[in-house]
Amino acid sequence: MSQPLKLGVLGSGSGSNMQAILDAIDSGELHAEIVLVLSDNPEGYILERARKAGIVAEVIDCGGYKTKFPEEKQAAVAAQLKEAGVELVCLAGFMRLVKQPMLDVFPERILNIHPSLLPAYPGLMAWKQAVDDGAQESGCTVHYVDAGMDTGPIIKQAKVPVLADDTADSLHQRIQVEEHKLYPEVVAAIGQKLRQ
Repeated sequence: MSQPLKLGVLGSGSGSNMQAILDAIDSGELHAEIVLVLSDNPEGYILERARKAGIVAEVIDCGGYKTKFPEEKQAAVAAQLKEAGVELVCLAGFMRLVKQPMLDVFPERILNIHPSLLPAYPGLMAWKQAVDDGAQESGCTVHYVDAGMDTGPIIKQAKVPVLADDTADSLHQRIQVEEHKLYPEVVAAIGQKLRQ
């Protein structure tokens, strides 16, 4: 059996997508190991989830910037991920734009999951954008990260119908169910490719 794929996860919130990846690892569906979890939010529950699972979890200090991810910080994070042996970086609700130098260190090795059928509704609260817009369907997208906001090459999508009585919250909950299936599935497929 080949070595498990070493994953690094960056998140800002509750970490439910990281949990879905962990669950897929535990059930044997995903031959991988999360070796490092980093969050720009010291209060992010993702850190607690990681520590409970015995994973190294640390805070990224973005120097007081609300949304900016300073370049020197990105260089430090990239070095830290490399040092931990990370082969694939998974963004799980990470609310800052990743650019160079991280993209240089992990070319086509950074994934993101976004709660819409990209290129529709990039950016924040995509589920609310879909409901406000009267969209017939929404869903989620796993894509490679590039320097833009939710603009990288699409890997796979899952569709979710927008129901007549949907609120932003109810749609978001149904999208999350699909996210939690799609993300581990894509990570597993990429892991197989990287191991060939």
